Amino acid sequence: MFTGCGTALVTPFRADLSLDEAAHRVLVRRQIDAGIDFLCPCGTTGESPTLTRDEHLRVVEITVEEAKGRAPVLAGAGGYNTREVIELIADLNHLGVSGILSVTPYYNKPTQEGLYEHFKAIAESTSLPIVVYSVQPRTAVNVEPATLERLATIPNIVGVKEASGNISQMASILARVPESFVVLSGDDSVTLPLMALGGRGVISVVSNEIPAEFAQLTRLGLEGNFARARQLQRKYQSLMEINFVETSPGPVKFALARMGLIEPVWRLPIVPPQPSSQQRIEAVLESLGLLSGVRA
Repeated sequence: MFTGCGTALVTPFRADLSLDEAAHRVLVRRQIDAGIDFLCPCGTTGESPTLTRDEHLRVVEITVEEAKGRAPVLAGAGGYNTREVIELIADLNHLGVSGILSVTPYYNKPTQEGLYEHFKAIAESTSLPIVVYSVQPRTAVNVEPATLERLATIPNIVGVKEASGNISQMASILARVPESFVVLSGDDSVTLPLMALGGRGVISVVSNEIPAEFAQLTRLGLEGNFARARQLQRKYQSLMEINFVETSPGPVKFALARMGLIEPVWRLPIVPPQPSSQQRIEAVLESLGLLSGVRA
């Protein structure tokens, strides 16, 4: 279900910092029309820690409504407090989501046993498929290959979004988990190397901007057509990189605003990119022909 390219959707806000429901509908329709494989609303790219519970549920509800069964919805639900995550998942289940993307607890730095018990408790609370999100650079805790091997024995823990940046670790994970366990890249630029090792795709930031193109890249990788996939990688590598010139989702939201898709609004502590970064982002967008207005 969660194979290919999934988009870690940004959350659009109005100038008064309220949720921009109309813009979110446009973003979701654009993704679906571009042939995206699945959608990930309210992950950390969607600034989920800044959303109220009602806003979180509303964003997911709109995503499900607009997807209309044409693409699975892997909704974000993760955090520090296991009990609160379980409660949120129960609410999301009523909205008809296809699965849950759950980032590791941050700041408290649980042990590997703590991580195992955290995700085990989440999985036991629901029948929904769970994809673990491991992103040590942001959470200060790494889900080690041995821990993922244990988690993969739990029937509804079906995969991992692997954003450690460590290719060797990714290879170790793929050697340990069953082939049915989906290993997805959490970094756009290493999607192809991971698929060469047996990974099944990506949960992407850059596909906010270029959904059709990045979905095509992942499909080519899955088909084993790495020569053509590398051509797309070379073409869009600068965009993948510039999205992280400052803390994400600052740059990607600025890019989407310049493309005419959303208002340039962030919730603190995320702020607009610095002027020098804005100039660099605009230069990349212009070089790729992405500043000509809303793309189909």
